[in-house]
Amino acid sequence: MTTLVTGAAGFIGFHVSDRLMARGEEVIGLDNVNDYYSTKLKRDRIAALQGRHADFDFIEVDFADHGALQQATAGKAFEKVVHLGAQAGVRYSIENPHAYVQSNLVGHLNMLELARHRALEHFVYASSSSVYGGNDTLPFRVEDRVDHPLSLYAATKKSDELISETYSHLYRLPQTGLRFFTVYGPWGRPDMAMWLFTKAIFEGKPINVFGEGNMRRDFTYIDDIVSGIVACHDNPPPDDGEVKAGGSRSPHRLYNIGNHRSEELTRMISLIEQACGREAEKQLMPMQPGDVRDTYADISAIQRDLGFAPTTGIDEGVPRFVAWYKEYHGL
Repeated sequence: MTTLVTGAAGFIGFHVSDRLMARGEEVIGLDNVNDYYSTKLKRDRIAALQGRHADFDFIEVDFADHGALQQATAGKAFEKVVHLGAQAGVRYSIENPHAYVQSNLVGHLNMLELARHRALEHFVYASSSSVYGGNDTLPFRVEDRVDHPLSLYAATKKSDELISETYSHLYRLPQTGLRFFTVYGPWGRPDMAMWLFTKAIFEGKPINVFGEGNMRRDFTYIDDIVSGIVACHDNPPPDDGEVKAGGSRSPHRLYNIGNHRSEELTRMISLIEQACGREAEKQLMPMQPGDVRDTYADISAIQRDLGFAPTTGIDEGVPRFVAWYKEYHGL
């Protein structure tokens, strides 16, 4: 089995590629290694994969460039796609909307076209908990309506789900869309709160605590996220006309992947402080445009269908991240 993993130089794509190859599968990793955040971190991830797996095949190309994507994948054989590449970040979508339309809409379509013309066995793709937008009923359920996104990033992810539904209906392409909830852990992203707080504490700088600290997140450890992705990868939805998670009668499922536990932001900060061995100087800030106050995943659908069961709470996960951060930066 060979799987094409997009965003392989990214946080989740790196870990998924590693897990698949560790169990004996072949992976073709694809990434354009853009400079939204540190390209050194991205190349260090790729180097780590190449160091662990001699047969890892990496392609540096922008999947939003249809011609370049076709040329780069010509002659490459694979049966499945795990499409994790995207322009991430809620706040950056306000500053640079064109990057999101190009990567998350044009790029998603290009990947779907690649999958349908090759009649692939399964197309797993990243959506986001951001699609729940202004919903105020917790926990968020895949059956909930998601028609009121609060950021362009969220709107592109909701659009991806709709485009994927069309492709599953028209071409019977088996697909699974995954709404991720605040993923963290070793090799994480520098634009995420956990990294920003840890960095500031070690540098003796104040941290900006948005939402006046009154925010809650369903923090999900990377190993649990990967277990959910791989379980989906292994189980394409059947084309049986039955209603799937998310409501489709086509071979298209939608799942939440979270820890099914909403934690106070201040609790996460406290755990970082303990792991760093020092207290943070906190600056309470108002909510940022496009952000939401609470996230909380109802994971009953993926539990029922695939037996998904997260095992790592923030009491374990946060110290693991800080330990990795210290090692990576030689602290």
